[in-house]
Amino acid sequence: MPHGKFQVGDLTAIIGDNEAYGDHAAGYNGVHSLTHRSEATSLFVPRYAGLNYEHIFDGEKDLRDLTFKRSDIFFEPRRAPMEYSKIADNEAELHQPPTPTFQLESWTRFKLVAPHYIDFTFRCKPTQHNFQNGYIGAFWASYISGPDDKSIYFRHKERWQQLCTQRHNDESTVLHEKDGMKLKVMDNPPDTLYIHFSQLRFDEPFFYGNFKNHVFMMMFEPKPKIRFTHSPSGGGDNKETQSSNPAWDWQFIVPEYDVMKEYSYRARAVYRERCSRAEILKEYTNWRESLG
Repeated sequence: MPHGKFQVGDLTAIIGDNEAYGDHAAGYNGVHSLTHRSEATSLFVPRYAGLNYEHIFDGEKDLRDLTFKRSDIFFEPRRAPMEYSKIADNEAELHQPPTPTFQLESWTRFKLVAPHYIDFTFRCKPTQHNFQNGYIGAFWASYISGPDDKSIYFRHKERWQQLCTQRHNDESTVLHEKDGMKLKVMDNPPDTLYIHFSQLRFDEPFFYGNFKNHVFMMMFEPKPKIRFTHSPSGGGDNKETQSSNPAWDWQFIVPEYDVMKEYSYRARAVYRERCSRAEILKEYTNWRESLG
């Protein structure tokens, strides 16, 4: 099977690879559906997914593919073969052999933890010198199913920041306050989310958004170079809400790399009933302390 259903604590998740089935479209790997004990509607757009491994980029090959209006390179993680395997009753892995263009091999683990967590680990290994500008970029998308509030929230200097971009590709990427790396990209690049930057910054690596009576968080270990990205309409239109499906996204940047060396990071998704911001901050603090 290219996917499996998992139920742990308050959460029920369907995790799978790029294969289409039923109303679920091809190319949307990751968490195909996520529901809570007290909310039967999936957080993620049913046709699409959350924690979806969407792009590999180097600022050159992927953007040229987009310039010529192709998409096999721009969406390489979605198009290249991917293998789903169930590891345990609460854990699954997606393995992607070296991809056709970038020759990047990867392993993604999803582990459900009671009462309302999904632990996420990504490992990748460049098998060739195929990143033209010397860095590895990887990008994930979560397509949220028509929330009333499309914003993501995060912190900087002990203040809460709110980002809801006005248009797709408009000031879409938020950097850590110490992230001064300017990614080299091709001359006159086409529009895409990772090359447009917000003036906002974060200093604690987590963000959250509101969905009905619930809250969804993505928390990242402090060490890797993580960037947040937002689109108000990345998941298309939502006829039921007469609005759009925003994308609450992130990027992982490896500034320099060696062939056949592994690079990785850990994250945790939280999907729980609405709570105070003090509780949200406590979720991150407790998880970060648990990492050691």
